[in-house]
Amino acid sequence: MKKRNLLVVPIMATMLFAAAGCTNDQSASTSSSKNDKSPVTFTYFNAGAAGKDLNTNETTIGKELEKQTGVNFKVEHIVGDVNTKIGTMIASGKYPDLLVPDQGIDKVVQAGGFIDLTDLINKHAPNLKKLYGPYLNQMKDPKDGKIYFIPFGANQGYAAYPDIQQSAFWIRRDVLKEAGYPKVKTIDEYFKLIEDFQKKHPQTNGSPTIGYTSLNYDWRFTIRDGARHAAGYGNDGANTIVDAKTQKASVYANKDWMKTYLQKLNDLNDKGVFDKEAFVSNYDEYLAKIASGRVLGFFDYQWQAAQALNSLTQAGNDDLRYMALPITFDASIRDAYIDPPTFVNNRGVGITVSAKDPVRIIKYLDALCKEDNQKLVEWGIKGQTYEVNDKGRFYRTPEEIAKTQDPKFNDKFGFTTFDWYWPVGGGLYKDGNAWIPAQQQEVAQASYTEGDKKLLDAYGLKVFSDLFAKPEDRPWFPAWSSPLEQGSPAQIFDQKASDLEKKYMAKLVLAKPSQFNSLWEEYVKQFNALDIKSYEKTMNKVVQDRVKLVTQK
Repeated sequence: MKKRNLLVVPIMATMLFAAAGCTNDQSASTSSSKNDKSPVTFTYFNAGAAGKDLNTNETTIGKELEKQTGVNFKVEHIVGDVNTKIGTMIASGKYPDLLVPDQGIDKVVQAGGFIDLTDLINKHAPNLKKLYGPYLNQMKDPKDGKIYFIPFGANQGYAAYPDIQQSAFWIRRDVLKEAGYPKVKTIDEYFKLIEDFQKKHPQTNGSPTIGYTSLNYDWRFTIRDGARHAAGYGNDGANTIVDAKTQKASVYANKDWMKTYLQKLNDLNDKGVFDKEAFVSNYDEYLAKIASGRVLGFFDYQWQAAQALNSLTQAGNDDLRYMALPITFDASIRDAYIDPPTFVNNRGVGITVSAKDPVRIIKYLDALCKEDNQKLVEWGIKGQTYEVNDKGRFYRTPEEIAKTQDPKFNDKFGFTTFDWYWPVGGGLYKDGNAWIPAQQQEVAQASYTEGDKKLLDAYGLKVFSDLFAKPEDRPWFPAWSSPLEQGSPAQIFDQKASDLEKKYMAKLVLAKPSQFNSLWEEYVKQFNALDIKSYEKTMNKVVQDRVKLVTQK
C-alpha cells in the first residue's frame, strides 16, 4: 500500500444483499445509453484515509474527467473508527455508490455489499481491462471467481523510487548533523544518537523534545512493525514473517528479538526518551507531533506519515526534517525495507449494491484508466505541472516542483483526491517515463533542497534510497494481501493475537524495568496458547500458492 506524493463487526445474513447485487448487475447493461454524458453525481466513500470532503468537479482533474464522462463524485472520507463505519453500512444495507472499505473490504464482500464487476469490465471498460490485464486472475474472488473490487496499483514494469516511500526508522536531520553525519546501521546506534541529543536539547521551539514516538491507533500499530524490520524481514502482515531462503511463514510477536526490541523501548521509556503518549494519541495527534518538529525519531511508513513530513518540507527548516534509515539489530543483517514490485489485491474500490447506475460508474473508472488520464492524475498538465525535454523525458522545473509540493495547490488541482484509492497504474509508461513523478529520478534530484544535497553528499549518495538494500525477489509478497476468511481459525488467531499484542506491548514498554521479564513471560504464555499452528498452516499455503502463481507465469 502507498500514498504517492500506505475490530470485528457482526456479519449479517447475505441473501438480501446478494439478491440486490444480482438486480443491480442485471440492470447495469440497460441503465445507461452507450455515450451518455449527461451530468450526474454519485457518492464515493473513502475509509482508507482522512481528508477534505468535496466534489471531484471542484478540482482541475475532476472537471476534466467530468467533461469527458459527465460524471462527478461527492467524496467523503473516514472520520472515527473504520470498522464501526463499515459495520454500520453492512447492518443497514445502505452504501455509497462507490466504496473504499480499506481493511473492511472482506466484510463488505462477504455481506454482499459489492456487485460483480466482471461483465461490466468486459462490456464497458476496455482501458481498465488493458491496464489490469496481467492481474485480472488475481482480482477474482477465490470462492466464486467474481471480481468485486478494483485494487490500486497495476504495475506496468518496475520503476524504483529515488526516495523512500515505504518503511524506515526516521531521524531528525539535526541529530545527524550535530553528530558529524555518522553511519547509523544498528538499533543501538540509532537510539544512542537520539538519547544523547535529547539530553543536550530538552526543548524544541519552546516545547519539550520527544526522543522517540510510535503510532499505535486503531489498525495503525507500528510497534511490532519496527521490530520485524529491524530483524531483516519485509512487511508480510501484522502477524507474519516469511523466511526469504526457505519461503516458510511464521508468527513473530513471540520471538526473542521482539523481546529485545520491546526491552530497548522500555529502557528508553525509563530514561524519559520514549513518548509516554504514544499509546493514547490518535492518528491526527501523532501527525501533529511530527509536524511540530519536536520528535527526534520514529518508525513508520512514509505514506502514513507523509502529511506531517510534507508540512515540514513546506516550513523550509531542513534541520527539523527527517532522514530515513535502514536500521537493523545487527550490522550483518540485510535490510528489507524496500518492497519488490507486487500487486496488492486485498484493498480496492468497488461499486456497491446501492449504486444508482453501475454502467456510468464503470465507464468513468474506464476513462480514468486511459494512459492520457493516468498522466493527468499523476503528472498533471504539460506546461503547468511538468515539462517534456527533447528526448521525451518528463521533468519538473523548480517552480513546478514548489507548486506540486504545496498541499493547497494539490487539493485544488486534484492530486490529493486522485493520488490513490482509484484504479491506478504504476511502474513505467510505454514511452519509458515513470508512471508517477516520485519515481522519476530527474524530478527527485531537481526537488532536492540545499539541505538535501548536503545530507546526500555527507553520506555519498545520489538519492536517498541508495542507503537501502535493493529489494530481493519475493514472489509471495505481500502475504498480508491474502484475505483470511471471517470466522476461520486463522482469522480468529489473527484478531486475538493483535488484541493481545496491543494490550501487552503497551504494558511492556511503559512498565518499570524490574517488571519487564515477568510481563513478557505472562504475555508469551497467553500468545503461545493461541492457535498458532492453524494460522501458520494457512499463511504457508498462501505463500506456496503465490509462488506457484508467479512461477507459472
